[in-house]
Amino acid sequence: MKYRISHLTRYTYEQDIANSYNRGCLLPRGLLYQKVESSRLTVTPTPSSLYNHPDFFGNLYTFFHVNSLHKEMEVNVTSQVEVMPRGLEEAPARSLPWEEAIRRLDVETGRQALQARLLQVGSRMAPIDPLIAEFARDIFSPGLPLLEGARQLTHRIFSEFTYDPGFTTLATPVDDVLKARRGVCQDFAHLAISALRSLGFPACYVSGYLETIPPPGQPRLVGADASHAWFSVYDPSLGWVDFDPTNDLMPDERHVTVAFGRDYADVVPLKGLMSGGGRHDLTVEVDVMPLDERTSKSANA
Repeated sequence: MKYRISHLTRYTYEQDIANSYNRGCLLPRGLLYQKVESSRLTVTPTPSSLYNHPDFFGNLYTFFHVNSLHKEMEVNVTSQVEVMPRGLEEAPARSLPWEEAIRRLDVETGRQALQARLLQVGSRMAPIDPLIAEFARDIFSPGLPLLEGARQLTHRIFSEFTYDPGFTTLATPVDDVLKARRGVCQDFAHLAISALRSLGFPACYVSGYLETIPPPGQPRLVGADASHAWFSVYDPSLGWVDFDPTNDLMPDERHVTVAFGRDYADVVPLKGLMSGGGRHDLTVEVDVMPLDERTSKSANA
């Protein structure tokens, strides 16, 4: 499936900005199942410097400096991406028993395994937590395939939690999400990651986009899509496999991947420092447009 993705971020300031230093994590990744045909990031006003640099996880960050006086700044990313089927529908049943997965991870020395071990430890937004471990512990009965456990955890979060955009902020701890049984995609991803890490499994945060299909007979609303988040689990025999607890499914052709990290803090779409400005307003508009009309019409029928 091919998509044209537009992601516009607009800051409007109360007062003039003299200097603005920014870091963006907005460029989609090239992966075995995802081909980036084009991707362009533009900034208005024109920055005095702009360059890209990969991080430890292979995400492509964009750094830029705007040093002209301005009361508004726009960052616009336009990408064309082809997402292929991953063929992982049977992965949960084919994965290693969770006990064997942990044993193998402890002894393997390959680059992917070493990186996975770094994602066994807690982070600020997805910590090791005994109460969160208890939330998931009964799922992982002896001999259960690791990815089947991740699939069941995905379903539990989907079934027991309410999607509520007004409940959490970026500062809401994941244990508050567990207690209230409410949150958004970012919160559900952090909860799953925290639960898995608390049980000893490597898990990472994935940011990206999800094609949203309008109700039958209704047109697509341009700019109404949004950034999305899910999680990934490492099985030594199959590698990283993704799960989306917000929608109770395994990501495939409708999910476009931008970045991987320990948690949201590693992959914030845009953040920076500035001189001046006072109060500011933020507007974000995202549009994920399918380019395969036959597939799109079939999905919307």
